[in-house]
Amino acid sequence: MTTSLPPQTIGIIGSGNIGGALARAFTRAGHRVVIANSRGPASLAPLIAELGELATAGTVEQAAQAGDLVVVTIPLGAVTSIPSTLLDGRIVIDTNNYYPARDGHIAELDDESLTTAEFVARHFAGATVVKAFNHIPALHIAEHAQAAGTPDRRALMVYGEDAAAVARVSALIDELGFDAVATGHYAHIVTDAAGNRELHRASDEAKDQSYVLGVLTTEQLAHAMFPLGTTPSKAVVRAEAAARGLTVAQKPDSHDICFIPDGDTRGWLADRIAPVEGAIVDRSGAVVGAHDGATSFTVGQRRGLNLGVPAPDGRPRFVLEVRPRTNEVVVGPREALAIRELAGRRFTWAGLDPVASGITRADPAVGAAAGPDAPDALLPFDCHVQVRAHADPVPAVARVAGGELVVEISEPLLGVAPGQTAVIYVGTRVLGQCTIDRTVSAVPVESAAL
Repeated sequence: MTTSLPPQTIGIIGSGNIGGALARAFTRAGHRVVIANSRGPASLAPLIAELGELATAGTVEQAAQAGDLVVVTIPLGAVTSIPSTLLDGRIVIDTNNYYPARDGHIAELDDESLTTAEFVARHFAGATVVKAFNHIPALHIAEHAQAAGTPDRRALMVYGEDAAAVARVSALIDELGFDAVATGHYAHIVTDAAGNRELHRASDEAKDQSYVLGVLTTEQLAHAMFPLGTTPSKAVVRAEAAARGLTVAQKPDSHDICFIPDGDTRGWLADRIAPVEGAIVDRSGAVVGAHDGATSFTVGQRRGLNLGVPAPDGRPRFVLEVRPRTNEVVVGPREALAIRELAGRRFTWAGLDPVASGITRADPAVGAAAGPDAPDALLPFDCHVQVRAHADPVPAVARVAGGELVVEISEPLLGVAPGQTAVIYVGTRVLGQCTIDRTVSAVPVESAAL
């Protein structure tokens, strides 16, 4: 096996054929496992004795909390018996298939309004779900494992909405002896003569999903594959699916969050985060209203503010900022939504950093970083920045200074909020990304009505 991952602890909920086979494979690779089933830890004694010191029997709660990677391999009908918040913050490997004779009939699966992965993701809404190991017999996990590079090495499909989680599970699949094939994301990988991988936009610009993949690091790109990236249109994909007899060939595109099928994001949040009353303030800090919960507001929102104090000029006011720490919502004139600069300390490069790529140089006034990654100060370079999955990229100049990726935007953007992701493009290449920590308005406070 070419991939050798650092030892980690993996929780396994379910000790049936797949659960047992994965436990054996993980421990052979040097990972610790905590296994649970519905019958209790004592029932797992024979399996634990077989696996040795790297295996521990536990409760479902103990398996769920053992590490940040948890395999859920129980009958699909039993998934909802696990508390929905138990796996919050974890990567969940979902091995499930739907068998009505075993699971009972589940309406959303019968009418194909949900896939099994969406069903599991809806229940474990606070987790990151990756579909894998649902199409291989348990015995084959050991019998068909082969070293990387073997001409007839078996490939396993892996799917998820989070690119970083898919890459991590793909690396694990590779370590166990299989190629990982990920489908679904529209992006393209270009490999240069030296073997360096770059992430680029998909050929079908209307379906391009490179924005959500900007978080991938060099290591993760090494295990990522995007077979749809050079497909000219989704119509071609649908035609092939229909020719192969796949029932999802004509399934409508999904435009909402998969685990909130009714589209009521506010209601979904209210069920999980208790609303707390707070103040609505203007840009000067003056209180102009009250709210029932800051999580119900989004930057750019105009309706539903219920402000008790009118603006001095009588014009409508918009949400400019949501401050979770102080539970405040900041409002102001529409022109104050325009952002001329954004910055974030949590930034990564997708592939070679800008210096190694020859795009810019380290700032000689600061010098190179002490760490193994890119310099901590980079001279400004031209690029494009995109702040939403379906937004148009706009020209910008980026630099790294003071530990921040700073992006000066040539055309002010509206409605940019801390917490969003800003993805940096050079041509069609995804160069990197940052989580936005701060923004600078194009309209100073004194230049606009409060």
